[in-house]
Amino acid sequence: MTWIAKPRVAHPSLPINALGLTRRDYEGTMSTLCAGCGHDSVTAAVIEAFFELEIPPHRVAKVSGIGCSGKTPTYFLSQAHGFNGVHGRMPAIATGTAGANRDLVCVGISGDGDSLSIGLGQLCHAIRRNVDMLYVIENNGVYGLTKGQFSASADIGSKAKRGAANFQPPIDPVLLGLSLGATFVARSFSGDKEQLIPLLKAGVQHRGFGLIDVISPCVTFNDHEGSTKSYRYTREHMAPVTEADYVGRQPEIALSYEPGATAEVQMHDGSRVLLRKVAEGFDPTDRDSAYAYVRERQEAGEIVTGLLHIREEAPEMHGVSGTVETPLVDLPFEGLCPGSAALEKLQRGYR
Repeated sequence: MTWIAKPRVAHPSLPINALGLTRRDYEGTMSTLCAGCGHDSVTAAVIEAFFELEIPPHRVAKVSGIGCSGKTPTYFLSQAHGFNGVHGRMPAIATGTAGANRDLVCVGISGDGDSLSIGLGQLCHAIRRNVDMLYVIENNGVYGLTKGQFSASADIGSKAKRGAANFQPPIDPVLLGLSLGATFVARSFSGDKEQLIPLLKAGVQHRGFGLIDVISPCVTFNDHEGSTKSYRYTREHMAPVTEADYVGRQPEIALSYEPGATAEVQMHDGSRVLLRKVAEGFDPTDRDSAYAYVRERQEAGEIVTGLLHIREEAPEMHGVSGTVETPLVDLPFEGLCPGSAALEKLQRGYR
């Protein structure tokens, strides 16, 4: 019954966050996607992430393109600002949004067809500019809204619902992001909320472009034997590279001890943990190693998930452009438009 409105009933025992809001306040309308669609699991994870981060919904801008993924923002944060653009143009809209009002939390939801075919150039330049936004790709390997044609992320040998196999090599958004210098790159599975929610929270808090590729099976056209984006295939082949969790900003706990040794640490909540420093481990700050590791595991038929790369010191778009701290949308017109005399002076410089 996807046509009915959600009842505005909230049980008084529902948990509330520091803003006095419940999870219901972070929801959107009733989903019209197919029952069991992985995109709805992503929606639930986004709702949980923003509830736990205690971000006011009206301080969020959510944007999308075309496809099943383009409908997703309708199902979360109904009080947020929203814009559903044309196919593949979501990154440009997000860039303008983040440029005009740097105080908003910008969230872009896209699909593999939207981002890796018609919108590929837009995605590349949003990464290059390090736009301050969370960019989620709901990756199901097909165009689910137009009867299940292969998308650019379909793996070689993957079969369509009617049995035709794909022979074209896929574009991997994670490897693309790493090669272009994205400052936050992660991958997860829509059915793994324990991993996905912390990654979403970290991506929202990251200052710069946060790319998360989420394997999200299409239950209608790509959840069958022969598909490499099905629930069964992904669960059998995913290989978490890190155990990810998100911790809010707190005073630093400094610690120094030798590799292989143990150390007891008192945490911010008063609890104590015993740490053992390993000699070797996955380092998400090493982009080249992350790229090589993802490729190595791909050759072994595995899907690496978790936080794959992060580079926090890189300036985001406003830092590169040298814009003022005040959001441009709050500046008076006279400040944004210096007038004809200033324009004439500028033009003389080019003559």
